[in-house]
Amino acid sequence: MSFVIVHIQPIMQYCFVEGNFADLSRDLAEYLHISTEIEPLLEANTKDEVLKKLVTASAALNTYPEKEFTAAYNLLVYLVMQSPNVNMFLPRMCEHLSKPITSAPLNGSGLALNVLTTIFNLLQPDNDVRWNVFSAILRLVKNSGNFEILRPQLKKLDQWIEEWELDEEDQRKLYGQLADVAEDAGEQGESYQFILKALRTFPASEVSTKEAQDLSLRALKAALISSTHFDFHDLTSLPTIQALSDSHAEYSELLEIFSEKELEDYTDFRDENEDWIETEALDNSALHRKMRLLTLASIAASTNSKELEYKRIAKALQVPVEDVEMWVIDVIRAQLIEGKLSQQKQVFLIHRTTYRVFGEKQWREVATRLDTWRSSLRAVKEVISRERQQAEAQKERELHEAERKIAGASGMGAGRRAPGGRDNMIEMGTD
Repeated sequence: MSFVIVHIQPIMQYCFVEGNFADLSRDLAEYLHISTEIEPLLEANTKDEVLKKLVTASAALNTYPEKEFTAAYNLLVYLVMQSPNVNMFLPRMCEHLSKPITSAPLNGSGLALNVLTTIFNLLQPDNDVRWNVFSAILRLVKNSGNFEILRPQLKKLDQWIEEWELDEEDQRKLYGQLADVAEDAGEQGESYQFILKALRTFPASEVSTKEAQDLSLRALKAALISSTHFDFHDLTSLPTIQALSDSHAEYSELLEIFSEKELEDYTDFRDENEDWIETEALDNSALHRKMRLLTLASIAASTNSKELEYKRIAKALQVPVEDVEMWVIDVIRAQLIEGKLSQQKQVFLIHRTTYRVFGEKQWREVATRLDTWRSSLRAVKEVISRERQQAEAQKERELHEAERKIAGASGMGAGRRAPGGRDNMIEMGTD
């Protein structure tokens, strides 16, 4: 059985079809082998009842030939969109499309995604069912692992959430789905950001609930084991993370160490909690390495000079001096500091550093540096002032000397007798 192919352009929301609702419904019903069930409904002109039958029977399309799947579903989508009660049918269609398409084991996810994307784009932006359709899309992307299909659309996520008027619980559910999808696709950074967004949806009264604590631990573990995450302020500022101090003291202490302390503190923690680290499946070697990088960033930020000796670095990192350059290079690659190595002087020349945490201690360090800079500027100002005074005095002396020379030259000119002057005139008068 073949039927008219419906071409849908979801962006413009146009459909190009041939035939009226009844004729197209009969074609699809015959394809789904339910003609006898819908004929009386068509005669009674009960369109929604016809659509109920068609949508229920559409579950069978997952077993139909792959080459006919898209055309059949496009026709069904077109018919459903004619109903004023379209939201009555779409959730069931999304449920069917989320299940495996057994006739297309390789391309099934792609086929279903195309149909769901068409439905999503045909719906008005403020339609609540768009949220259900998007959830179905997420389930398919998760199963297929093709996160790149989803990535361009995530730029509109905040706008969609506002249009759908999702409450905090639904937002949390959505962010959780996105975090799972990203994690399954190997996008750890994306997954972490969605977990943080989910944590921000908990009201103050729920920060200690099991759901909040489990999600907080998931975020904290991800941040600790990540090879690229070094700023823990995004965690320490969250009430749900702060609540871990009561329920998970070890994790809370570990977060404090990675936020603002140094390698020696982690070493002490590890020695006291070695069994706990193993039980929690935390990679001690990875944590130890990360703590060394953070420690080097801290001592570079706290030094008053722009030169950091190799020996001081080696002592803080608990490594041989000959390994210092390797660790400095790793810290630079992690973009925690900028500078260059001086093998001749055995120092690291610091160009830029970043504080891991900015508290009272850091304010004191800044105050000390400002005092040093102020003293240096005052000294420079005094030197410049003295030089200026000396220059002005020298200029005044030179000016006086010049005036003296000019005055002397004028006096010498006045005492001379010009040739043919008054004496000659007297002699001429005598004659």
